[in-house]
Amino acid sequence: MRINKLAITLLLALPHGYSIAADNTIETLVVTVSRNAQPVQEIVGNTAVLDRKSLELISHNHIQESMLRIPGANMARGNGQEYLPALRSPVLTGAGACGGVLAAIDGIPLRASGFCNLNELFDSHSEIADRIEVVRGPGSALFGSNAMHGIINIITPSVNSGTPFLIGLEGGPHDYSRVRLTANKETGAQGLRADLTISHDGGYRDDSGYDQQKLTLRHEYNANKLSVTTLLAATNLNQETAGYIEGENAYKDGSLRDSNPNPEAYRDSYSMRLYSRFNYQMSDTQSVSVTPYLRYMDMDFLQHFLPGDPLEQNGQKSFGIQSAYYSDVTENFNLVAGFDFEYTDAYLKQSQDAPTQGSLFLQTTIPEGKHYDYDVEALVAAPFFQMNWNIYDRITLTAGLRYEFSEYDYDNRMLDGRTDESGVICGMGGCRYNRPGDRKDRFENWSPKLGLLYRLTDKQQLYLNLAQGFRAPQATELYRLQREQSRANLDSVELTSAELGWRNQGDRFHYEVVLFWMKKRNVIFRDSDFFNVADGETRHSGVEFSALYELGAQWDLTMTTSFAEHEYKDNRVIGGVEIDGNDVDSAPHHFGSLQLGWNFSSRGRSELEWVHQGAYYTDPENQHRYEGHDLLNLRAIWQVNDHWKLSARVLNLTNQEYAERADYTAFSGDRYFPGEPLSLYMGVDFKW
Repeated sequence: MRINKLAITLLLALPHGYSIAADNTIETLVVTVSRNAQPVQEIVGNTAVLDRKSLELISHNHIQESMLRIPGANMARGNGQEYLPALRSPVLTGAGACGGVLAAIDGIPLRASGFCNLNELFDSHSEIADRIEVVRGPGSALFGSNAMHGIINIITPSVNSGTPFLIGLEGGPHDYSRVRLTANKETGAQGLRADLTISHDGGYRDDSGYDQQKLTLRHEYNANKLSVTTLLAATNLNQETAGYIEGENAYKDGSLRDSNPNPEAYRDSYSMRLYSRFNYQMSDTQSVSVTPYLRYMDMDFLQHFLPGDPLEQNGQKSFGIQSAYYSDVTENFNLVAGFDFEYTDAYLKQSQDAPTQGSLFLQTTIPEGKHYDYDVEALVAAPFFQMNWNIYDRITLTAGLRYEFSEYDYDNRMLDGRTDESGVICGMGGCRYNRPGDRKDRFENWSPKLGLLYRLTDKQQLYLNLAQGFRAPQATELYRLQREQSRANLDSVELTSAELGWRNQGDRFHYEVVLFWMKKRNVIFRDSDFFNVADGETRHSGVEFSALYELGAQWDLTMTTSFAEHEYKDNRVIGGVEIDGNDVDSAPHHFGSLQLGWNFSSRGRSELEWVHQGAYYTDPENQHRYEGHDLLNLRAIWQVNDHWKLSARVLNLTNQEYAERADYTAFSGDRYFPGEPLSLYMGVDFKW
């Protein structure tokens, strides 16, 4: 494994850090792996938590700023609120990427199964999160499709969290502004909370920026045996998107860095979610939870990265129910079993205003008018169970199994085949897009888990976790086809995972080290003929380290770092190069962050942060490369008195020229999303 010498030196010299704030010690409770509150030291497998104090200090205007403190998380930020996910994986992009990581709010996926969006976390109200829980790898039988490389679960704050009323104002460069309002009230057994966030960013690149509004309403009712939590969340995003800049090292060119080759690009997205979680305590040892939910989403998106800038319009309406029965069968044995169901009605349209000639190589024409117009109705049904058995005082065995059935009913609302919308066959090369005829597809998948936890001491645990996750093909991969392909015979992507971890929660020193190995089969590629095929294989292995060391009463050091190899394991030939054994593109061998914290008073804290991004190949042939970068950020927060709080953060302190995202295509060459220059943000909160 190729490892940066500087990173090794820091790892050996500073084994005292932690990716989680100092409050995340032995008392930390998490819900993601069991749908029930559980101490972190009892979890068989890795779970990282960003608590509220950490999130308040980071005060992210893009969730990537917080996620870089999670070992194994390496999100590639795009323009505006866009990003590409990476969680114990390469940066996921292209065919087969969407749906590799499950994003959820309070355990309910943000999008319906089979209808993901790579950027879907921008629909979460993460700015007000009570905490963010992250599982790397397929860590639970309680989550199905898409929980393959991991789970990012945004936990919303309860009614009694925080003060009765808060207003926050923040300003920054490029006309950036954000307003936050929070109000909550409890009366007897009931409580109500409202959170509103309104953001505006003028954009640091030409003709870019966004306006976004997020509203979350929460009602809680608590009786002797029954508790009911109801949450309504709505988000709206209107974004003017800046596209890639092209040319080798273009991000270092001052005249290009601020430019926007795609001033026409935009994304408008609206979403709404409603759920009610009913928890009933049947006895001292038994309880049941039932959570019905509704989703609505609608989005218009100009695909500036495709020839002709086609407009995609998509939306989905879905309802579902999560249910779980919990039982402490004996003092040393507990069980959770349940059934999940979901129905989705989704649509997708794609069109463009004028015809576009395809490349000379492909000899295809992209016609004006509609390219696709289809509806898909989908059903998902999944029974599951998971048990924990304390075999001895020091040993706990966890085992779980989930079976998931998915069915898509696809209805093409245009003419079948490879023509324009009126049935005319395009020029001698044919039309680029192909519409399959009406059909049904079904997928059946199993996701088992087996784990073993050994308590070395009261504060140290060793765990072994074996699991398998899966990802059912997404509707766009099955029905939005190109060229001669009229049917995509795709299988579910399967990932088999093994991890060995060691964690310690000491008085001043907390750490976790995790070794992992993963094999992914049926990886979906878009081949050289632009066909969606599912015959790829990749291997993933590495080590993740996170730590916190309290240097004294006022100083502490936190650290996360990941060293990994992500390799192609098949005989595919791309661009005349056999890629077997090559690094997966957009997969750096090492990355991480380091924070030096100073509690300069009982009411104030500052942090100096170092963010390291290692070099990575930008093409599967491993012939083009991004050199990586290092950034410094500085943050401070000061609670002046019981009512007023001031905050400031300086991002890219040394004004480095870097790329948030780099890749290479045969058609455009090297291309980049340039990173933001030196930026100062300042905020003030008033509460009572």
